[in-house]
Amino acid sequence: MANKVTYLDHHASAPLLPVARDAMMEMLDIVGNPSSVHGNGRKLRAAIETARDKIALAVGTARGRVVFTGSATEALTQTIVGGVAAQGVDHVLYGAGEHMAVIRAVEATGIATSPIPMNVNGAYDLDALAKLIADQSANDKRLMVVVQQVNNETGVVQPISDIERLIFETKHVLVLDAVQGFGKVPFFFDPSRVDMMAISAHKIGGPVGVGALILKPSMDSAKLIPGGGQEQGRRGGTESAALIAGFGVAAEAAKKNFDVLAERKLLQHAEAELKNIWDEIEVFGRGAERTGTALCFAIPGLKNNISMINYDLENVALSAGSACSSGKVSRSHVLMAMGIDQSMVDSALRVSVGWDSTRDDIERFLAVTKKIVDRHQSKSGAAA
Repeated sequence: MANKVTYLDHHASAPLLPVARDAMMEMLDIVGNPSSVHGNGRKLRAAIETARDKIALAVGTARGRVVFTGSATEALTQTIVGGVAAQGVDHVLYGAGEHMAVIRAVEATGIATSPIPMNVNGAYDLDALAKLIADQSANDKRLMVVVQQVNNETGVVQPISDIERLIFETKHVLVLDAVQGFGKVPFFFDPSRVDMMAISAHKIGGPVGVGALILKPSMDSAKLIPGGGQEQGRRGGTESAALIAGFGVAAEAAKKNFDVLAERKLLQHAEAELKNIWDEIEVFGRGAERTGTALCFAIPGLKNNISMINYDLENVALSAGSACSSGKVSRSHVLMAMGIDQSMVDSALRVSVGWDSTRDDIERFLAVTKKIVDRHQSKSGAAA
């Protein structure tokens, strides 16, 4: 089909898995409130608790530690803003390349904050973090350290185990944004030093509109929406059994889907071929561990807003970074934090793949990229 869209924007939102759709449709046929005691209510409640079990198993915790929310942004806000207030936090340390959901929540705490620098490869600077922790600990401050498991723009896997060691025997609070890492990077919550973490359904093929907060018992006081006592009193509001059921089956399928994707090595192939198209194309995060689900690159001299139009005209869907900026193409704060030259930042694009991505999708992307680069070089040559 000539007009078929080649979708390469999974880090923004993955297509809905058929099994998730089926689970949701089954719930949509049941009328009722999951807090009701009649038969329909009990069916909806059973579906929610089954999904809770699946997510708990996927993250390595007990079912009672999983709190469903309306999104990962809500979970992160509840974690950061509510956690600061409830845990007596004096200072927040947050990654300079964090998702804007984290940065805005940190700003909303109204207390002192400090960014954790990134190196040129896109990983957090552990020496700088150790110094920040030491400086604040010397003043007997209680810190909240907020870091992401996987960067949403570059796919760089952050050194979480090393960060855990820096605060292991302290009173500090560690918050993990696991939105892009969930289902891709092995992680077991209970034995970890992480106190709270947030995950999202629509990044792994579940529905948009549902996320989850995972928290240790010591963090139970971190609440923002008391409401009617739903979600063990931690998050009020009637739960959507359909969305949660879809989330549960997507979580159950995530590891298998990622293992299959990893075997395809789609973005490794794309990265090598981009250099064959033009060796001046820059790939960001090459010196760090990456998930293989995102490839951030720049075509030198070609602004990303122009590139995006060209890809879109060819029915290739990718992005210029995070998709959570009201549809605007804005300069990447992640790449700026990595110390990337501004002209390259303004040219940066992101390709991201997931459960339904194929080699044909990558070949189509590469063919369109070659066309765009050839046109760009031709115009540049004519201008010269």
